Amino acid sequence: MQIQAALLTTPHQPLQIETLQLDPPRAGEVLVRIAACGVCHSDYHLMTGATRHPLPVVPGHEGAGVVEAVGEGVTAIHPGDHVVLNWAPNCGQCFYCLRDRPSLCNTFVGPIWDGVMLDGTPRLRWRDQPVYHYSALAAFADYTVVPQASCVVIRRDVPLTVAALVGCAVTTGVGAALYTAQVKPGERVAVLGCGGVGLSALLGAQLAGAQQIIAVDRSPQKLALARRFGATDTLNAAEVDAIEAIRQLTEGRGADVVFEAVGLPQLQADCVEATRPGGKAVLVGLSAMGSTTPLSGAKIVRQEKAILGSYYGTVNTARDFPLILDLYKAGKLPLDVLVSQTYRLTQINEAFTAMLTGEVARGVVVFE
Repeated sequence: MQIQAALLTTPHQPLQIETLQLDPPRAGEVLVRIAACGVCHSDYHLMTGATRHPLPVVPGHEGAGVVEAVGEGVTAIHPGDHVVLNWAPNCGQCFYCLRDRPSLCNTFVGPIWDGVMLDGTPRLRWRDQPVYHYSALAAFADYTVVPQASCVVIRRDVPLTVAALVGCAVTTGVGAALYTAQVKPGERVAVLGCGGVGLSALLGAQLAGAQQIIAVDRSPQKLALARRFGATDTLNAAEVDAIEAIRQLTEGRGADVVFEAVGLPQLQADCVEATRPGGKAVLVGLSAMGSTTPLSGAKIVRQEKAILGSYYGTVNTARDFPLILDLYKAGKLPLDVLVSQTYRLTQINEAFTAMLTGEVARGVVVFE
């Protein structure tokens, strides 16, 4: 079938909207009509070349939609199901899956980073040449074929624009607070970077019962959103020394838990500095491949600071996608506010510009 998709052919170039050929789902695969797909820095890393990937590629990994058809052997997913797409599919049987760490499952890592389906081949073509799938999803398209392990069936009474964000930003941030850091009631928390992931970490910290939540960003608009998301204090890092200000707000110690939600090496170092002795520094933002973070080993040892990486919020997607949407429907997670602007596929480069300038909490591409 012919589809419309955003295509990246060369790094440092805008995405181009092209008509591609999409093959039907094979055994163990699902055809999804995409309803919405969030605009995320991880896709932008493809565009800059910071994330190395076979080209040409269709980006998009924060998607939700409706199942149109299923391949042979798919029994738990049916046409008409609403699904959130999972960019870290897991096998359920390996060492990590059996220890409730499915985001670390390496069963499908090879084909996913090769940009192909689990059988080693792509389903997309352009000008009779193969086109690769980012994160096995390629969700910046009106239709996509994905592995069944990448589909999580959800309730049908939530807007798919909101459900799409659960596929990455919301789950990553909320999960980082609830599962990676395991924020405790009464703790003092700071979040460095108030984009979609950082705002979601604020929500998770509030849900966990943090008594103080300090939001740090350079954008007044994002800090205003942070207050709506439960921040008790906001700091504009363009105007103050954020590390010193965090210490002043926490009786000179630093926060019990500090989240870095951007992926900049220097900000990761600041995250550790802003953490109190004995506290947790949680690195959530995705850094460029090959980057290094300057950390003081002497301080880490002498002050017993724990540095935690958080990949996909340490969640179990099959359990936590539906749970997060149940919390949303119960009024515990105001996820609608995250969707600050919607775009058509033809406006996708405008959406990335708005993301980079800090104009939006989360932009979402919506499809007819």
